[in-house]
Amino acid sequence: MDNWSNGCLIMMLFLILLMSFVVDVKGGNLMFNVKHKYGGHEGLSLKDFKEHDNFRHGRMLNAIDFKLGGNGLPTDAALYYTRLAVGTPPKDYHVQVDTGSDILWLNCVGCKGCPTKSNLGIDLMSYETKASATGRSVACDEQFCMLNTPYSDCKAGMPCHFQVSYGDGSKTAGFFVKDNIQFDQVSGDLKTTYMNGSITFGCSSQQSGELGTSNQAVDGILGFGRASSSLLSQLASTGKVKKIFSHCLDGKKGGGIFTIGPVVYPQINHTTPLVPDAPHYNVMMKGIDVGGQALDIPTTMAIIDSGTTLAYLPHVVYNTLMNKLIERQPQLEIRLVEKSFRCFDYTGKIDDGFPVVTFKFADSVSLTVYPHDYLFQVRETQWCIGWQDSGMQTKDGSGRGITLLGDLALTNKLVVYDIEKQTIGWTEYDCSSTIKLNYEESNGSAYAVAAHNISSAHNMDSTMFFTFFLTIISVLFILLK
Repeated sequence: MDNWSNGCLIMMLFLILLMSFVVDVKGGNLMFNVKHKYGGHEGLSLKDFKEHDNFRHGRMLNAIDFKLGGNGLPTDAALYYTRLAVGTPPKDYHVQVDTGSDILWLNCVGCKGCPTKSNLGIDLMSYETKASATGRSVACDEQFCMLNTPYSDCKAGMPCHFQVSYGDGSKTAGFFVKDNIQFDQVSGDLKTTYMNGSITFGCSSQQSGELGTSNQAVDGILGFGRASSSLLSQLASTGKVKKIFSHCLDGKKGGGIFTIGPVVYPQINHTTPLVPDAPHYNVMMKGIDVGGQALDIPTTMAIIDSGTTLAYLPHVVYNTLMNKLIERQPQLEIRLVEKSFRCFDYTGKIDDGFPVVTFKFADSVSLTVYPHDYLFQVRETQWCIGWQDSGMQTKDGSGRGITLLGDLALTNKLVVYDIEKQTIGWTEYDCSSTIKLNYEESNGSAYAVAAHNISSAHNMDSTMFFTFFLTIISVLFILLK
């Protein structure tokens, strides 16, 4: 072959490879490819569930350093994570999606105590400002820092520091930086295009406790809280997106859907108001029905948190619910496993032998949880109950504590958080299918977004792709010279 023929052949091969590496994108809004951290419940021990939730609750139910700039306690949506391309050239980072905390932060180069390996099948990466042509440090006298982590001794040019202290003793600390982040913007049915946004986020230079030793480690946390410092709020302030996001977690396959933007299908017909000025996505729970019978319990506040594996109820509510659950099966021999799980042997059909549990919220909104959702099969005939006693209640013993509804209650449901309208709603849905996002309100355009399950074995790092691209161009230039 002559040089021109060689060049044409290489160009064709390049285009074919390029097409195979193009990431599928979602919406005139944004979509994130998410993966359930555990890939479903199969093969997990009770210890896995409890250790994960203990770690989360130590952070969520205790005070934090308000230099974070948020108005809430950080919760780690650790059961699902997504991949972000950050910097120029872009580099891929895997981050846990957190519906309760208010900043995005990444592990930084030179970090002390940051994790070095993970059993999630991903290679951990560290961010470095100098390695990005668009990265820079944020000073303490800049508006972001003054609004979110004000300094009493700030001098022009000083870095804007952050520190988060968690209830379990874990800590992360570092400084804020600003850089480009690449998103998948929905551009058609099951199609996306790239959209860049300049985002301020934390660069973690020091960690301790579970953050640095967890086997399920990732590269950082993506906060989707309600404060102005969250990634969602920053994007919305530039007019790029609306302050609306949704998730649909597939309880069987472990993947799911996570998007920013108004959902037009399936329709969410009923919503319940968010509690004003609450630190998390709090709603008012009016009652609980078990098998169609209302429990005698007080009104309480509930946190909707898809990052928690189980569901936690105040002591009085928990006892009332458990007594009603086992009414139908008085012959069961309940035994305590690992100090907190009530387990039993059962050979019948779970959905036939145990009642449906329905939570009632303000504005007549209900959330149904089926026996196959709240019962976990740990052996062939052994089952354990997922409801947990949080021990949280008021000093008067009224039981008006906090209810925490996690993955156990929210799996296989599309959940929509509308911060603009201050509401949250959900509907039962097949989370392995597609939803439709409103792309352009003026003409009613709506595009389909599919479920995903990130598999690191089939993904190419952004930096690798950039290098590959330059190599191909260089070879082509030489052959055509």
